[in-house]
Amino acid sequence: MQKAFKVTLTPNHNQQVLINKTIGCARFVYNRFLALRQELYNTEQKTLNYHACSQQLTLLKKEIIWLKEVDKFALQNSLKNLETAYKNFFSDLKKAKNKKGVGFPKFKKKYGCKQSYKTNLTNGNIQIIENRLKLPKLGWVKFHKSQDITGKLINVTIIRTNSGNYIASILCETEIEKYPQVTQNIGLDLGIKSYFVTSKGEVIDNPKYYRTQTRKLRSYHKKLSRSVKGSNNRVKAKIKLARTYQHITNLRDDFLHKLSTRLIKENSIICIEDLRVANMVKNHKLALSITEASWSKFVTMLEYKALWHDRIVQKVGTFYPSSQTCNHCGFINPLVKDLKLREWSCPHCHNYNSRDENAARNILTEGLKILAAAVGAPDALNAYGELVRPGVIQAEIVEVGIA
Repeated sequence: MQKAFKVTLTPNHNQQVLINKTIGCARFVYNRFLALRQELYNTEQKTLNYHACSQQLTLLKKEIIWLKEVDKFALQNSLKNLETAYKNFFSDLKKAKNKKGVGFPKFKKKYGCKQSYKTNLTNGNIQIIENRLKLPKLGWVKFHKSQDITGKLINVTIIRTNSGNYIASILCETEIEKYPQVTQNIGLDLGIKSYFVTSKGEVIDNPKYYRTQTRKLRSYHKKLSRSVKGSNNRVKAKIKLARTYQHITNLRDDFLHKLSTRLIKENSIICIEDLRVANMVKNHKLALSITEASWSKFVTMLEYKALWHDRIVQKVGTFYPSSQTCNHCGFINPLVKDLKLREWSCPHCHNYNSRDENAARNILTEGLKILAAAVGAPDALNAYGELVRPGVIQAEIVEVGIA
């Protein structure tokens, strides 16, 4: 498996200057060749591929001497990123016509977006010894060691955050020690007030890290808006604001990583609703709460960790009425569409249902049905909607490539 290890670098002044130069050169190359490709297409209806751009980059280095001061792989990877952006745009355009997709490649900005460059391993130009990382042109750079970096090195991405920190994302090909196999399955109903409720009735509270820092953010925004443009105080205010946002992100990521890891350890199959977050945030009253929850990132974590440890994450259709369906008799109650109704009694079987727990149970049942149908074993479910032979069914599912 390929796994990325993130570490915080502590470069000296000269190394910081060279990292900033490399990021600027990579951005310059990207923007220059994007403009060149646009101009060539508008005038002659021709396109440039990666190899043609790479040949012109060699000539460009002879004209612009300062491009030779930085890592050559950073410039080549910048061209590869441009080629990937073009391919993603046209492939997405073919798949979904008249729909908003990836979008046409945009020029990179100097401020307000991700500032990074990527370098590749060749002839031992990247090495790791204890808490030091060797990088092309930079030499040995110290970093804060918080975990063991194992496996074969592939590439390293250097990121400069808005708060002025430097982070290295080290991609390695490594063997991951898998968690022991378990037979427990679970359904999750994601929410806002509580982060999710499980099919077993467990409620995980939503920490709402952004809202807890709102007062501090408002104060820093006010200081930034009142500072004079171009002054040192404005630079300090920007850094303080960026560090606060970074702190919120770190808290949220830590919460999501610990939560997703626990679910993967304890469960063999995790059923979850396929949420369309882009449509949900159109509700302006709930947009902030939905964005703050980071459901998409949480589901992504579950999916790649499930791939590492031979687990299954099964999504249930967006329009499946999980909240309206009684998990005991299957009766669909249209009155439950009202979000204010948190508890209800089934008119058909008189079973008492808690809205979120009922939805989680229905999601689990529906997810297991989808999995059983995928391997052609609809009779593998018992009367309660659970897999009779979860280990066998899971092995069959992995073989057909669902996991």
